[in-house]
Amino acid sequence: MRWLIPSLLVVVALLQYRLWVGDGSLAELHALRTQIAEQREELERLQTRNRALAAEVQDLKTGLAAIEDRARSELGMIQRGEVFLQVIEKDAKQARQ
Repeated sequence: MRWLIPSLLVVVALLQYRLWVGDGSLAELHALRTQIAEQREELERLQTRNRALAAEVQDLKTGLAAIEDRARSELGMIQRGEVFLQVIEKDAKQARQ
């Protein structure tokens, strides 16, 4: 009986150490939950981006207006019969002279 109480206290102390500091501790659990929350936010952001890209791909497959718009804005293309005017502004240094 003399050794029973101290040995039980040692066992309780070891279990408490593992709970607070050791492998699988509460601190590690909190860190993992934080990482899961961050991963879920990243996943939601990427899913939103993927939905937007899928809609754009679908629009490009079905509509000529989207293709024409992209050709005009990114490639600088014009249709037959249109006049292309490019305005070049002077730099601030050249305007002062």
